[in-house]
Amino acid sequence: MVTNKTPKSTRTGVQSVERVFELLELVTDAGGDAALSELAASTDLPLPTIHRLLRTLVSLGYARQLPNRRYALGPRLIRIGEAASRQFGALARPQLKRLVDSLGESANMAVLDGDMVVYVAQVPSRHSMRMFTEVGRRAHLHDTGVGKAILAQLPDETVRGIVTRAGMPTPTEHSIGSVDDLLIELDAIRGRGFAIDDQEQEIGVRCFSMAVPGAPTPTAVSVSGPVSRVDEAFGERAVPLLREAATAIVAELAH
Repeated sequence: MVTNKTPKSTRTGVQSVERVFELLELVTDAGGDAALSELAASTDLPLPTIHRLLRTLVSLGYARQLPNRRYALGPRLIRIGEAASRQFGALARPQLKRLVDSLGESANMAVLDGDMVVYVAQVPSRHSMRMFTEVGRRAHLHDTGVGKAILAQLPDETVRGIVTRAGMPTPTEHSIGSVDDLLIELDAIRGRGFAIDDQEQEIGVRCFSMAVPGAPTPTAVSVSGPVSRVDEAFGERAVPLLREAATAIVAELAH
């Protein structure tokens, strides 16, 4: 259920456009679908206005009404989202390349997509033995470095909802298999400022990751490679460079 009351816009712009995006963001924040009453409780918009805007979005395919009368995000948003993800990935590639040039290992960027994480950009290592993740690949959040970095930015209640819906498979003996253990790990990540995937998704692979604060959607960048090269000393070099990359990506977005 949507719970946060959205304030009236103070920006200069076309009011109807602002209202449409406000509703789309509220539905997104609610997990992808919401009841009319929930939307009305979460915004200052009059109920007739909400209903009229939603009917317009439904007619255009940007929203759809479910059999239970709730409103969900529509399929026409998929094409827009995919194109935006590609552009976001292209924007980040120069920073990922700097990470690879400095550290020698593969660099990735991923975003939260529903209850999973999706990789939107990668620059591979030049080593013959390297970590490779296909752009567009979806993965669970609890057993990936980027996923845990993203989860650490979210309230515990939201984390519980995500992993309950998505499940918590344990692909290796190092994977976290319970919500309570995950919450303990996320608390540690918040304290130190970065996440580590220590052979949790694939034996022999270690990853250091950091969230990108201020990104338009929960986002993280990472560097990963074989445990023989990606050790504690590597992490000491990687963390400040990851922080610089995250800051530069946010600055680029602001432009």
